Amino acid sequence: MDFKNLIVFLQDLNKNNNKEWMDAHRKWYHSVRDEFIDWLDVLNGHLLQEYDNYYNTPGRKGINRINNNLLYHPNRPIYKDHFGAGLDKRPNTGDFYIEIGIEESMFAGGLWRPEPKKLSSLRDAIDYNGEELEAILTKPTFKNTFGGLVKDVRLTRPPKGFSEHHPHIHLLKHKTFAVMTKFSNEELFKPNFNEKVFDVYREMLPFRNYLNQAISV
Repeated sequence: MDFKNLIVFLQDLNKNNNKEWMDAHRKWYHSVRDEFIDWLDVLNGHLLQEYDNYYNTPGRKGINRINNNLLYHPNRPIYKDHFGAGLDKRPNTGDFYIEIGIEESMFAGGLWRPEPKKLSSLRDAIDYNGEELEAILTKPTFKNTFGGLVKDVRLTRPPKGFSEHHPHIHLLKHKTFAVMTKFSNEELFKPNFNEKVFDVYREMLPFRNYLNQAISV
């Protein structure tokens, strides 16, 4: 994967974020996009072979559209400043997300502000077996990789039905259960970058499994 070409494309697109520029450079866009899809296919094939419960997600199925959703976010530019994709993308679960951006990139996974039914299921799981999630989040290698849960909206009071004195109240107040790790794009250009992808996937997997099992019950 020629990540340098991908970054240059995104830089130029960011300076000329309009349909006219995209139409004039659509051949370049399709070339970069197709190569990104091929790279995703390589990752997908490796993970499919390595993990029994991995959900087969070919690159064309995992890649996100480069167009922003202007219906809900009319003030955003027409096009995104990154290529994004989800792997291990089982329907109605949290996937393994990869984003390659102009200045930095990231891996992420989990559930971002899940709907009330899923959030309730997550809280029930934490109430029943929060020790397992605590052990995942406090594992030294996990903390070194992700730091902790993404900082997002949290309740100021306990959710309905739970006491302020619950042993896992700090987790129960969360409305987003996701982790991420950002990295410099210099990492993209290293020959062993795919190994970094697999290492992060492996470290995140118990966290994602916990969440996905909770919302599938």
